[in-house]
Amino acid sequence: MRQLIADLLKKALAEEGVELTEEEIAKFIEIPPSVEMGDYAFPCFFLAPKFKENPHAIAIKLRENIGNPPKEFEDIQTAGAYINFFLNRKEFAKNLISEILTKKEDFGKTDIGKGEKVILEHTSLNPNSSPHVGRARNAIIGDSLARILRFFGFKTEVHYYVNDVSKQIAMLVLAKAERLKFESMLNKYVEIAKKVSKSKKLEKEVFELLQRFEQKDKDVVERFKKITKTCIEGQKKILLKLGIKYDVFDYESDYIGSAKKVLTDLEKTGKLFKDKEGRAVLDLKGTVLENKMKSPVLVLTRSDGTGLYPLRDIAYTIHKLKSAKRNIIVLGEDQKLYFLQIKEALKLLGFNAPEVVHYSFILIHEEGKRKKMSTRKGDVVLLEDFLEKVIKKAKKNAQERQRKGSPEKIGIGSVKYAIIKNSPNRSIAFSLDEALNFEGDTGPYLLYSYARASSIIRKAKRKEKTEKTELKEVNIEELDLKEIELVKKLSQFPEVVLSAYNNLNPSLIANYSYQLAQIFNEFYHSCPVMQSHQKEFRLALVESFRTVLKNSLWLLGIETIEEM
Repeated sequence: MRQLIADLLKKALAEEGVELTEEEIAKFIEIPPSVEMGDYAFPCFFLAPKFKENPHAIAIKLRENIGNPPKEFEDIQTAGAYINFFLNRKEFAKNLISEILTKKEDFGKTDIGKGEKVILEHTSLNPNSSPHVGRARNAIIGDSLARILRFFGFKTEVHYYVNDVSKQIAMLVLAKAERLKFESMLNKYVEIAKKVSKSKKLEKEVFELLQRFEQKDKDVVERFKKITKTCIEGQKKILLKLGIKYDVFDYESDYIGSAKKVLTDLEKTGKLFKDKEGRAVLDLKGTVLENKMKSPVLVLTRSDGTGLYPLRDIAYTIHKLKSAKRNIIVLGEDQKLYFLQIKEALKLLGFNAPEVVHYSFILIHEEGKRKKMSTRKGDVVLLEDFLEKVIKKAKKNAQERQRKGSPEKIGIGSVKYAIIKNSPNRSIAFSLDEALNFEGDTGPYLLYSYARASSIIRKAKRKEKTEKTELKEVNIEELDLKEIELVKKLSQFPEVVLSAYNNLNPSLIANYSYQLAQIFNEFYHSCPVMQSHQKEFRLALVESFRTVLKNSLWLLGIETIEEM
């Protein structure tokens, strides 16, 4: 509908000699705070400099240029500086619901990404221990972005970059951790990390192991690989509990060879030099880093010549850039400066950096205290333990409230929603009690709203002995205010998903889902369905709500529940 309004306004503006694109116009179209003020509104304030007239006069002039309203509108009026568009609501409701019920899970989809390959890298934890809750945000955001991309037809490959040539793994090799099971890795890592931090001798042994790995020492490589495999398999298993899967696992060690070429290519730029310790360092003076770093450089090798993570990361990123036209990466906010360093290095080599989504951290709020996590110190809330606690509490809540439904789905949906409803750049103080609440902006509230709608449909099917009337045969005599609000909210789904895609921000879908559920519950309390003389229409409206909310939650990686 925004597109239609933008087209009308574009033509009206052109008659006055003002050329604006439909996209430029559409971003100003608003939803009025009250339905009495119309269904859509266009403010003319920003046009005053172009017309050299007051906004009210501009609104009147443009309204005259539009002429008779198209059949989709009952009326188009002016009010001050606004042009207000009143939909032909009955026709609009009928057409929209018919579209939703016909397209179902395809409602809102477009083919904007058809045939285009996207590589999306997310999570990429150090393979040295079980993941903690704070890092789950990366995986949850990444998984939702992958779903959104696939929704629009992109051929999406989800990659996990395994840092298997790291000091962390070398310390575990030093500690002979290849004999351990995944569950014991974290304690062993914390133990050896403390020892190495206090001993120059042990630290030297760690670097010697890394050097032997790069030199392809068979025994050392085998030990590195065994620890890495144990950790990756354990991490995959835990993340699968969140419904998160990966298409490709890329290993840092596979880029040791190509990293040497990167070093050679960077030497040709004249920006590479050896520091007093004999390390290869990239000079980043004259870039954006000059205002962000005391010494704008990027260290690429150790003094013994072995490559550091950034060097292999550049080689890996170039490989991704050559493999797909579009690349996206999800990184913590602590990686902002590092990403800028890599971006400048890639620019020197003639490459554009991937698109990046930075996310802020999670603070666990328990017993009035907020806890920030550190794997190295062992001060973490493990994701596996946390999920177990969540599910246990969800089960207890369900029993106390005498509710049905899978505690696993409720618990995991609660965690995912509590994390993803916040814009990625906002930090989260996570409270388990708040996340599991059935009231307010929570996962259980959304799941219960869906289950409530499902219950209405089930009851209707039990009572109806004949096939349900098709919507196109239904005569909508009148529309209640709550019906209008619900129809309008349903109609916004395609533009919300498109905005989430354009901004790489799944929280827009989460916020929409909550607003949609709120409006549905207001409709539920105000508009009886089975007792209504417009029963067929209201049933179709309820089914449309179920469809759109299910689509929304699927894009967030949350599985719906039929009964609660």
